[in-house]
Amino acid sequence: MNTTTGKPVHLAVYDTLADWETGHATAQLARTGHEIRTVGPTSDPVRSIGGLLIQPDLALDDLRPEDSALLILPGADLWDTTDDLAPFARTARTFLDAGVPVAAICGATAGLAREGLLDDRDHTSAISFYLAATGYAGGGRYVEADAVTDGPLITAGPTEPVAFAREILRLLGVYEGEVLDAWYRLFHDSDPAAYGVLEKAGAL
Repeated sequence: MNTTTGKPVHLAVYDTLADWETGHATAQLARTGHEIRTVGPTSDPVRSIGGLLIQPDLALDDLRPEDSALLILPGADLWDTTDDLAPFARTARTFLDAGVPVAAICGATAGLAREGLLDDRDHTSAISFYLAATGYAGGGRYVEADAVTDGPLITAGPTEPVAFAREILRLLGVYEGEVLDAWYRLFHDSDPAAYGVLEKAGAL
């Protein structure tokens, strides 16, 4: 199932971004017709924690919610060591206020916590006390789960890139039901039985 709106999915990129956290999501989205565009702090190249040099497609100041289907915020060391990425959290607020989805994983969840975006939404992260250290007021909404979707917001911890992708694929209507479950079982559990379901659905 492909419900692409014609609007691109925007992937935030910045120095020290965690390469492994968004690959499942962006690869599957691209394979099902969604354009992926990268957004940097500026138009200058950035380097991931794995050493990949990435040239952003556009600068953050040029990103508008009405031009996007989704904003994906990966983790990065910079979320916890500086305030350099705070503008991305503020942009996430603009997206959510406009009803445009945001998906945050790992350190990006701490950035959203500092911005106050998790105070009134169910969410998860690496572990509850990681977010508690931000001083946010949303501890009562923390959920022990691989990934959590609350309305237009998806959150996940750093060890759950497949569950993170699952929630993104569900939210954008790429896969659903048995097919989504099979996709998750294949990539998370290496379940060979999932192949048949995906082949029948034309999802491989």
